[in-house]
Amino acid sequence: MGKIKFEDLPISQEIKKAIGDMGFEEPSPIQEKAIPFILEGKDVTGQAQTGTGKTAAFGIPSLDSIDPKNDKLQALILCPTRELAIQVTEELNKLARYKKGISTLAVYGGQPIDRQIKALKRGVHIVIGTPGRVMDHMRRKTLKFDDVKMVILDEADEMLDMGFREDIETIIEDMPKNKQMILFSATMPKPIIDLSKKYQKNPQMIKITHKQLTLPSIEQKYLEVKEGSKIEVLSRLIDIHNPKLSVIFCNTKKKVDDVVAALQSRGYFADGLHGDMKQIQRDRVMNKFRNGVIEILVATDVAARGIDVDDVEFVFNYDLPQDEEYYVHRIGRTGRAGREGKAYSFISGKEIRKLKDIERYTKSKVKREEIPSLDDVEEVKISAFLEKIKSVIDEGHLGKYIDYIDRLLDEDYVSIDIAAALLKIATGEEKKTEIETHHEFDNTGAESGMVRLFINLGRNHQIREKDIIGAIAGETGIKGKLIGKIDIYDKFSFVEVPKDCASQVISVMKNNTIKGKKINIEPANSR
Repeated sequence: MGKIKFEDLPISQEIKKAIGDMGFEEPSPIQEKAIPFILEGKDVTGQAQTGTGKTAAFGIPSLDSIDPKNDKLQALILCPTRELAIQVTEELNKLARYKKGISTLAVYGGQPIDRQIKALKRGVHIVIGTPGRVMDHMRRKTLKFDDVKMVILDEADEMLDMGFREDIETIIEDMPKNKQMILFSATMPKPIIDLSKKYQKNPQMIKITHKQLTLPSIEQKYLEVKEGSKIEVLSRLIDIHNPKLSVIFCNTKKKVDDVVAALQSRGYFADGLHGDMKQIQRDRVMNKFRNGVIEILVATDVAARGIDVDDVEFVFNYDLPQDEEYYVHRIGRTGRAGREGKAYSFISGKEIRKLKDIERYTKSKVKREEIPSLDDVEEVKISAFLEKIKSVIDEGHLGKYIDYIDRLLDEDYVSIDIAAALLKIATGEEKKTEIETHHEFDNTGAESGMVRLFINLGRNHQIREKDIIGAIAGETGIKGKLIGKIDIYDKFSFVEVPKDCASQVISVMKNNTIKGKKINIEPANSR
């Protein structure tokens, strides 16, 4: 890992601000070595695997070299596949968030070329494309390289393996002679070296190799979780497994603060570590964690280097890390000193691709796990409580308590009902019932034992029954078969849920979405 921070690199404040938003505190090794050379205008040949942060290594200096006042193409990035072209474009757009007036465009096969031509005519500063589609635009004269000052070949070995060598050479030879050329490749076979010799001027050679990996005794799992449901799912996992010590990793300092606040408000003993904290504050938090005063530590990757505690049972990747090496570093906080450890990662949408990269890099399988339901959490809590009861019985010394129970038995109460009532009180269920049978659920027009809820989406929003069932079941963990009658109208819908689940459904779903549309959900008014 680099020892300098992004603040120390000679890059614009706008990009530093965007990097801060993305949660990076330090450059990865490839970024630390490549960015200064590229900013100096030198040609660079970098050997680095996927997942080392190479996109930002060339993306940051390429964005800083753009003159927004000149609406001509100034940088071209060639990628082997449409997926990589899209991924690079998304990353550049995040980095350019605060740099006004910079436009990027991904060009690749499979997308209508007319749309790309229209965008190019409006003026684009950076094109990220596959060689075949770039050649197509060259033939149509819709892509002009007169003002290009930087060309980047990303995953060059893969492009050559796919038979793009001729196309690449044709594209490079159409560029201005005084351009800067950056080449990144996972391997350095002879054809790549030949390409470098032919087109680069005294390139700086940078080689980044991954360390040998060892992930002993760590069970790795992932759950597909939407951002808005992460705290709820995290709480359920902590409640089910009840780890003595656990570490939660987030990608940004702000997320650390948000997660700590959310956990503390739910009654967990949690605290945070991140780069903005003074050393004395970090030491204080770490001492609390080592001594068990706090059971949950929430941290960014940089702050996590000081976590050297043998008893960490669980690691949670609240955010999937940007770099595979960070993943290994994170989950290595558990499974120490010969103990077994568990690592859970929360992922959503396209992050499944990033997870596949992590599996390839770590040469290990990350298994999928279903989100635990509220019933699962309750079952675990009750089982633990019953075990506690057994141990108290085995210890004896219950004389005076037996006398109290005898009084109830004399009043014709049966022992099984007494035990069940005590269990209900001990687990807080009697309070829950009071809350969940609140008068606001009394007049919703639902069947007995159910609550009718209003949702502000209907047929006009392409909402169907299965969408409502899927959203509620997926986000709350309530079994789909427990969801009752659903009525869908043009602009709104009604759904019936069990009375004892209504508060939870409203709480979890109120800031959620169905088919990407934000919903408002509340008890229906039957009057």
